Amino acid sequence: MPKIVPHLWFDKEAVAAANFYVKVFPNSKINSIQQIKDTPSGDCDIVSFELNGFSFMSISAGPFFKINPSISFFVNFDPSKDKNAKENLQKMWKKLSENGKVLMPLEKYPFSELYGWIQDQFGLSWQLILTNPAGEERPFIAPCLLFVGKSYGHAEEALNYYLSVFKNSKKGTIQRYPAGMPPHTENTLMFGDFKLENRWIAAMDGPGTHDFAFNEAISFIVNCDSQEEIDYFWKKLSHVKESEQCGWCKDKFGISWQINPNVLGKYLSSGNPETTQRVTQAFLKMKKFTIAELKRAFEGK
Repeated sequence: MPKIVPHLWFDKEAVAAANFYVKVFPNSKINSIQQIKDTPSGDCDIVSFELNGFSFMSISAGPFFKINPSISFFVNFDPSKDKNAKENLQKMWKKLSENGKVLMPLEKYPFSELYGWIQDQFGLSWQLILTNPAGEERPFIAPCLLFVGKSYGHAEEALNYYLSVFKNSKKGTIQRYPAGMPPHTENTLMFGDFKLENRWIAAMDGPGTHDFAFNEAISFIVNCDSQEEIDYFWKKLSHVKESEQCGWCKDKFGISWQINPNVLGKYLSSGNPETTQRVTQAFLKMKKFTIAELKRAFEGK
């Protein structure tokens, strides 16, 4: 499992959405579907799936959070790798457009010969782009953070902060807005990207009025090998005390994280319903995860 994994919160649609995405994206699969019972949201489906090798997790846990375009996903179609890149982009756009909403039409822009921003039928948004093959290689899929409202102007600050938190990190492209481009403020981030633990993530500042902001509907799981690691990331990333629950925390920029021990998946998938229930009830009482307590619940001690 990768160190950082995007996590999608749905009301009841986690399985349906995953099935849809693995049909839309090439070389994709569902790894597992499991259910945890008797949570505050009732019985919750948890889905692990891969889209062209990029790992996702999702959950059906009630109508508490709604996915919005503050976090989207770039899909890079590189003509140097795929001679049919343009045609494949258009095919994917058509599939994602079914019962979806166009945020930016699919057409030529100054930064790309072909680009479009679409919100699919499940609310998740995708930025499909015909990539310029010049420069450093980028992955097929990359999350994108859009800083709007109270977060506007903090994209580059956040980028640099995450680079300081994650040890295996690297700065990529940085493009700032010049003067004389209203409504954009000079030197805010037009586009930037950065690599954390082998995952490229993009960031942009979005001026103007928007009816959305970062929330828990899209979060990022940080998979940890030890309690020391959990403690480290929790200290660095937890900034909003009231958001601390079941390994979830929210940083000072409004991004939600799940600081998870790698053993949790093993404990929840033991195959023994009583064991799974003990572990579930144990972690539901936690804010920051404690591996020793989870182990005691797993062992029935």
